[in-house]
Amino acid sequence: MDSPYVLVLYYSRYGATEKMAQLLARGIEQVAGMEAKVRTVPSVSANSEATEPEVPIEGAIYCSEEDLKNCSGLIIGSPTRFGNMAAALKYFLDGTGAIWASGSLIDKPVATFTSTSSLHGGQETTLLTMAIPLIHHGMVFCGIPYSEAALYTTTTGGTPYGASHLAGTKGNNPISDDEAALCAALGKRVGTIAQKLARTS
Repeated sequence: MDSPYVLVLYYSRYGATEKMAQLLARGIEQVAGMEAKVRTVPSVSANSEATEPEVPIEGAIYCSEEDLKNCSGLIIGSPTRFGNMAAALKYFLDGTGAIWASGSLIDKPVATFTSTSSLHGGQETTLLTMAIPLIHHGMVFCGIPYSEAALYTTTTGGTPYGASHLAGTKGNNPISDDEAALCAALGKRVGTIAQKLARTS
């Protein structure tokens, strides 16, 4: 039998969201017996031809339908685009109708993460709107509780709705200690909840 895993699914344009995905994966793997599976999605082309290689040149491999269908939990992330997720991630989710029909994601935990260029650039709306299609799938939304001290001390990213990062207008701000702590905490929380729910099903 395959090990239970939490899928960390993201789209990243300049690398900040990818770095967050790696931190979340480390948090997941703090939970004994729980694996993190990190996957990405291809960019959306402006024309009707496939322009991305079948396997990415670097970074995580592309997410398959089976990766999503068989996960024990999901953490999904995207840079903010006008207060919402990037088109590439939305395009991927729009193609998950067969998984929705199968009910494969019902009662599994889901959390969200994002990176923005400005502090008030739509972090919280992106985190919440990313959750909406997964709530339609029957997933259980998980935020970050205020028992995490970094929620009180952060001066950059980090919200009760999910992990976030202030990348700056040039996209080169490093992930702060508080942001990193909240990524790890969210990964661990989803991993723990996924494990508990899997035992009761």
